[in-house]
Amino acid sequence: MTVYEWAQLLGFISFALGISTFYQKNDGRLKLVMLLFNLNHLIHFALLGSMVSALSTGLSACRTASSIYTSSKWVAAGFVMIGLVLGGFNAEHWYDLWSISGMTIGTIAIFTLQGIAMRVAFLLGAICWLINNIIVGSIGGTLLEATLLSINCLTIFRLFREKKKTLPRQAL
Repeated sequence: MTVYEWAQLLGFISFALGISTFYQKNDGRLKLVMLLFNLNHLIHFALLGSMVSALSTGLSACRTASSIYTSSKWVAAGFVMIGLVLGGFNAEHWYDLWSISGMTIGTIAIFTLQGIAMRVAFLLGAICWLINNIIVGSIGGTLLEATLLSINCLTIFRLFREKKKTLPRQAL
């Protein structure tokens, strides 16, 4: 197999991991599966030669691992600053900013938000990553982000429905 074929194979593995990630209703499990996804996706982007995407994904892996232990806004701000600085110095094209934006939104979401709000922010990040993946030629990544937009909407609906069921009914 060529490097390109290996890259695309890992992209399809990321596709499966990513679907599993955003189907999780439990925030802790979501973060663990997301960590595996980030590590796989880092290698995928590196093999595709998209170093800013790989850098953003590597930083996403670090932030996801950190978010398992803390939800500090200061830690989030640190990861955002690192991402903006490293991404800014390594960006070679204007479209490299899509992966940096996706990573930034994901960082804010995973550290400072929970439940439905976290998943809504992930929707915005997924749009950034979808555009990035189309540009860098990631077949699995493009399919993943397009699918995640749907799955994430479904999970948001499920969480909203569950939340609505637990609210006391108001008298009319």
